[in-house]
Amino acid sequence: MSDQDYNVSERFNHWLSNTVPGDGVYEELAALNEMQSTDRRDEALSQIHEAFYKELEFGTGGLRGILGAGTNRMNIYTVGKATQGLANYVLKHFPEAPSIAISYDTRNMSGEFADTAARIMAANGIRVYLYPETSPTPMLSFAVRYYKASAGIMVTASHNPAIYNGYKVYNEEGCQLTLEAADEVLEYIHRLDPFRDVRKTGAHAPITLIEQAVVERYIEAVLGAGVPTDCKDLEVVFSPLNGSGLKPVLRILKEIGVGTVHVVESQREPDGNFPTCPYPNPEKKEALAEGLALCRRLETPDLLLATDPDGDRIGVAICEPGTQWWEPDLLTGNETGLLLLDFLCARKARPKDPIVIKTIVTSNMVREICDHYGLEMREVLTGFKYIGEIIGQLERDGQEDRYFFGFEESYGYLSGSYVRDKDAVNGAMLVCQMAAHYKSQGMTLGDRLTELYDRYGYYVDDIAEFAFEGSAGMAAMNDVLEALRKDPPKTFAGSPVQSFVDYKHHDTGLPRSEVLRYTMSNGAGLIARPSGTEPKLKVYLSAKESSRDASLALTQKMKEEISEYIGKNRL
Repeated sequence: MSDQDYNVSERFNHWLSNTVPGDGVYEELAALNEMQSTDRRDEALSQIHEAFYKELEFGTGGLRGILGAGTNRMNIYTVGKATQGLANYVLKHFPEAPSIAISYDTRNMSGEFADTAARIMAANGIRVYLYPETSPTPMLSFAVRYYKASAGIMVTASHNPAIYNGYKVYNEEGCQLTLEAADEVLEYIHRLDPFRDVRKTGAHAPITLIEQAVVERYIEAVLGAGVPTDCKDLEVVFSPLNGSGLKPVLRILKEIGVGTVHVVESQREPDGNFPTCPYPNPEKKEALAEGLALCRRLETPDLLLATDPDGDRIGVAICEPGTQWWEPDLLTGNETGLLLLDFLCARKARPKDPIVIKTIVTSNMVREICDHYGLEMREVLTGFKYIGEIIGQLERDGQEDRYFFGFEESYGYLSGSYVRDKDAVNGAMLVCQMAAHYKSQGMTLGDRLTELYDRYGYYVDDIAEFAFEGSAGMAAMNDVLEALRKDPPKTFAGSPVQSFVDYKHHDTGLPRSEVLRYTMSNGAGLIARPSGTEPKLKVYLSAKESSRDASLALTQKMKEEISEYIGKNRL
């Protein structure tokens, strides 16, 4: 038996001995224990290995994993251990009147995990502000800032499949933790035994339910970041994908006067099983199928909007004149962001020396638009937390008003500085105001997008995703990344690689990160990075050719070549 097998077995037996019948975890472990004495022993050992071969990783995005029993799973014990580690961090850095805000989405166990975290924090003498019902991630960020809390917890796995849940941690500015802070919290977590060291009784601080007045202040802040527009002639289909976006999005669409809103009934109510969209990601056409079906039946909507379970991402579909809703145009995250940036530049009052922030994998057309309107553009690593960090730095420098707009290609947008994360409620408002404005001029969003391409060039951005499940998958993904780093292709789609940047080992001016960037002599680009939320390798492709068809063809050719390369190097 290897050391690793021994450690897995030791961990399994420790959990089996310390969990409690009725907690949901003990029953799963007991069943696996019994299975080991049957002809399904190999299956049991495999499941035990995957559940215990490591601890859930805690990073700047907090925890995220499959629901179930084990150190590598999301359950009340891994949540409890992480919460105690965070409590220790809060008590060290905020010894006077420490407090925390907590929210949760509609996923299975989200409410239970939020309650677990609240009780542990209160037992540590940390005051808790808890949303009384499921509420989106941006509302958690807002609550942290509203209460001047020491930290925040959002229980969510964002757009992951239903078998996942997660736990995002926010700092006192309402932004996800910095790398340094996450490392310190991780140190505290590693010192803890989930059964002995988690405080559940003791100095009970109050647990206060967040009042409706806070929600009203949030809605006011969202409205203040918009562009007042007559939206009475707009017809919208909306799906919260069974998530937490239903109430706030419907409220904001009512506030801006959208004429007609149809909600996709099968995806209206909270449901952590996501029965009609097993992968509740508004980036994916499959998740929009129910909404598109409603658009086809109605025939008249201008827009389809869909938000992910924790209400921070928004997907958009439009129908062009002369076509039908069975041939919709699903806007990419880049296209929606570019349209919004252009709309805001043209229609919203700009502060002195305005700043736009994008991630390194977001369309390079952003720079062209910023140059055209005279805005400063800043670029950050992938993840909206880095955009939030810049907003926070501007705030500390007394220049918060300079922040104008930020977005990332993964369907995240923010036009105000009232929170430090992307906000799908804000995005829904802006998209509707933008669509209503162009509709009043006899144009669609597709018409305006074509004008942008004609003006700035035929930018096309695409993404290829490669799944690497389980412990063997993670090892295989690391092998692929090392191959890309040490022996990458010399050309892509017939164009030589002109420059290579390794964000982990090269000095880029940004934090060190597992990101590899290749730029070809024809201007095309390729960026490879592991997903921060799923067991996937993501490869971002970009091109700018003489026509949109040529750009599409080039990115497709690059996608085929990188897929073949990864297939050969996937051991």
